[in-house]
Amino acid sequence: MLWITLIDRVGSGLWASVSVLYFTYVAGLSVAQIGTLVAAAGVVGIAGPPLGGRIADRLPLTRVLIALQLLRALASFALLTTDNYALLVVFSAAGSFGDRAASVLTKLYATRVSGSGRVRYQAVNRTVANAGWALGGLVAAGALTIGTATAYQWLLAGDALSFVAVALATARCGEPPSATRTITTSKAPVPAARPASPWRDRTYLAYVATETVLCLDDAVFKVGLPLCIAHSDRVPHGLAPLLMVLNNVMVVVLQVPLARFGATTAAARTLLLPLSAFFGLGGVAMALSAEGGVVAVTLSLTAAATTFTVAEMLHAAVSWELSVALAPDTAQGAYLGVHGLAQAGQRSIGPLAVTAAIATGPLGWTFFGTTIAMTCIFQHRLVRDRLSRPALSVPTITVSEH
Repeated sequence: MLWITLIDRVGSGLWASVSVLYFTYVAGLSVAQIGTLVAAAGVVGIAGPPLGGRIADRLPLTRVLIALQLLRALASFALLTTDNYALLVVFSAAGSFGDRAASVLTKLYATRVSGSGRVRYQAVNRTVANAGWALGGLVAAGALTIGTATAYQWLLAGDALSFVAVALATARCGEPPSATRTITTSKAPVPAARPASPWRDRTYLAYVATETVLCLDDAVFKVGLPLCIAHSDRVPHGLAPLLMVLNNVMVVVLQVPLARFGATTAAARTLLLPLSAFFGLGGVAMALSAEGGVVAVTLSLTAAATTFTVAEMLHAAVSWELSVALAPDTAQGAYLGVHGLAQAGQRSIGPLAVTAAIATGPLGWTFFGTTIAMTCIFQHRLVRDRLSRPALSVPTITVSEH
């Protein structure tokens, strides 16, 4: 699956860097139209994780993943065929749905095949994903020097072809064992018990709500740092992409070593406490960037980027373990699907939270970091009773195809 992740992210890196330019210069859309299109696609994409997870609890996981990758490929190819705004919205929404669902089901696949080593597997997977994004972005940057409509179209085609390649590679993967499908103990298949519903699990829903807050570091890099730099006359605008490079390099180099600190369920819960400190320090560093000269502001923003990147990596390790440990074996897909809503939710509230912090200055950033830090501590207490029960790991079973 690591090669699949690499191919997938290279393709996504090709498109993510030029999507706005494509819709502007090739499709001829206005800024308002592009904003509406992205927002509509995001709303539809929210349904991807829970629906995809529920389906994966009932059908072979690899087949569902193949279908989603083909949906992503068809949606990308379809964008090349029209400049009709309504159709562009529909195709973008379909691609967003497939992207969000495939992301969660890839995590579910890793959970089922790696067992107790899932945190390290996910760390390696994330490292490969970041490398893929970087490689795709470099290729896209090269194409941007050409700047023609044909160059943009080829990048979109490359994105679509990457999904086709991923679907073909997934077809060669074995179906992982699952506790949610028919289990063969004799010649007669025994149907699995009715799975639990995450929508009736108050503890898990509260956990997902806290996860939404802990994912806000994503908005810091995508919105907070670029806006702070763009509206500052004390740092060069070129610092923004350099901080993104710093984030990417740190993840590639450090994600796997740091993952060992959350390799067990107990360790992952304990890791929430130092994680809260890094989030708090990140908020303080952003607050300090509001004062001082060029060197002081540059150092403060660099320190903020570094601290939030460490928080991002630690949270990733915690999230990979706890999202599975809190889920019953017979409904892992449905539960991980609901967990996927945390990332979708932060995409909506994240930009608002970050812009509010910028508008209120140092006090706003201090409150921003403190809020996330306190949420870490609350999550640490929230999951305590649930995790005191016997560990919920994936058993070794035989899956019948009958």
